[in-house]
Amino acid sequence: MKSLHKLRAYLFQAWIAGNTILDTPTPEPIKIQTLPLPPGISSNNTGSCTQEINPNYSGCMVLEKSFQGGGFFPDGKHVLAVVRYTGAPEAPHPGSEYTGDQLIIVKTDGGNFSSGDPWKCVTCGIPPSNAQGVNTLRDYPQAFRDGKRVLLGSNIVDCGRHDIVSDACTADNVRMYPIHFSNRVDGSGPGAPLRELRLHPDNVHLGFNSFVLEGASVVGQYAYYSRLQFNPSPTSGLPLAPRYDLVNVTLLVDAKGKQQYETRGSELIINPDALSVGELRGFSADGAEVIYIGAQTESSNTDIYAAHLDTGKVRRLTSHPGYCDPVDMSPDNDWMVIADTRASTRMSWAAAMRNVPPVVDPAVTLITTGLRNNGARRFFQPFLLDRHGDRGTYVGQQINAAGDSVPGGGAYNDPEWNTQADPKWSPDSTQIVYYQVQTTSPECGGANPLPCYASTEPYGRRVRLLLATLTSRAPAKRAAVTFSGDVVPWGTPYVPGASVRAPAMLRSGTYTLYGKKGGSASVRVRRPDDVQISDIFVSAAYSNFTDDGATFLNGEEWGEQRVSGDTARIVWFVNLTQEGAVAAKKVSSVEGLRVDIERFVVTGWEGEFTTTVDGEVYRVPRSGT
Repeated sequence: MKSLHKLRAYLFQAWIAGNTILDTPTPEPIKIQTLPLPPGISSNNTGSCTQEINPNYSGCMVLEKSFQGGGFFPDGKHVLAVVRYTGAPEAPHPGSEYTGDQLIIVKTDGGNFSSGDPWKCVTCGIPPSNAQGVNTLRDYPQAFRDGKRVLLGSNIVDCGRHDIVSDACTADNVRMYPIHFSNRVDGSGPGAPLRELRLHPDNVHLGFNSFVLEGASVVGQYAYYSRLQFNPSPTSGLPLAPRYDLVNVTLLVDAKGKQQYETRGSELIINPDALSVGELRGFSADGAEVIYIGAQTESSNTDIYAAHLDTGKVRRLTSHPGYCDPVDMSPDNDWMVIADTRASTRMSWAAAMRNVPPVVDPAVTLITTGLRNNGARRFFQPFLLDRHGDRGTYVGQQINAAGDSVPGGGAYNDPEWNTQADPKWSPDSTQIVYYQVQTTSPECGGANPLPCYASTEPYGRRVRLLLATLTSRAPAKRAAVTFSGDVVPWGTPYVPGASVRAPAMLRSGTYTLYGKKGGSASVRVRRPDDVQISDIFVSAAYSNFTDDGATFLNGEEWGEQRVSGDTARIVWFVNLTQEGAVAAKKVSSVEGLRVDIERFVVTGWEGEFTTTVDGEVYRVPRSGT
């Protein structure tokens, strides 16, 4: 806790220069409760979900992982989730339809459905004819405002004229339609793969991300904005079944505007306000801004940004050196909930030294984005921030701060229970639903030096769905949608079959980067051109470099990334000293930190890497932890 207090003081020193402090909200009372889920069992054997375990024959779920909490239903009294059912009896025995990954809806008011359960499976038992050609991706469930449809991964679940929460919405009435993103000139084929889909507040447009593939290897990812259009009888592309097509697609790349890295002769210029959409995470409640993970403003510090869909104006929403990824804007557009590592010092070894320009980041970003996790374990906890985000010493309010925080104790702030993506707001902006997963093997136990703990949840479940109520708040009205157009002026119109143009990159050469308030850095870059993920070497030697006039950076660092198919080996050497308003050092072992990555997942690392800020020491975690 002492190190977190010191870090907060340093945040203020690093931020204050050149900024105007807005009023910050005071902490508010928050009540958390656990929402009910189907019984959990450890056996996958057919029929192991017995009547004794579930007298209503409404299924049993697996105990760990394979679960995802979703958003609220429009009535504010139900939330969505994806569970993996197991142990169902053979057909035609009652309950045989409760198997595999399914969409459920859970009551938040303590009531039950007519079945006697507080949950209802929406997709269990759908006839195959009602779900032709559906995609396997079933995550991030988000309800449409009509109460009759749900975005489920890259599919849309539709109950026709019936509300999904009603008894009339039975399996026979449910349809599931795949979403199709055409990527060929003639419209043939299954289309490009989609991931991290987010509904626009107008419920007509959709934001999503898609990997760029060369063969079977991932060489990049881009974000898109599109219109959903129902196609009852497609004549090209797969599947040739009723589906939703994505039309009027815009690639969220500003190819003509200011770029993050620009050169003017031998001078390197870094533009922190450039449009650089890394991964789309959602939209503001009025639909005017796209919310995304952006290119680093400060080295090693991954943050959330907002860009206006019409004007392209960029706002940095988070700046804490923790890693932020999941985010949801409140329906009244005044608040956000994020999931972030800032409740710990997980990322301080890399990001605690502030005001370091992101020079070597093109070579080492996969390290910082990878080591935020330990395998399947996340280190996220939920935080409440106002719409302006981090500033000064204001870094939001931890939603689940109350509790004894004893590892394995099962409190809502137990560090062994980590929040997952995405926490979501209720329609009236008074509640937040989120879910947690307990650390399990191989991220603990066995050869891993970290201990595993028994679950204190019912049935020994390793997942839990939580409802946070902001008890002092009155219900707020939803913000009116102010942007609902098909055209994003700064974006690039997407043409199926055309190669996706990469934004301008840091190219090979020798450059000088000048500090805004003094000093400079000598920069060397070696890389192939126009390849988003590739071999790259970047070095920087700093001489009294300062952007704020208060902290002065000296020393050198370099990063090298070598890519082979879906694997990468990255080496990061650093020996930096910062003086002035703060005394900080950032040092690696002589050989550098050596990290192995496969498909964006860190598989192991070796070497030392330490950041010291005003005497507080932060070390890179041990490999495997």
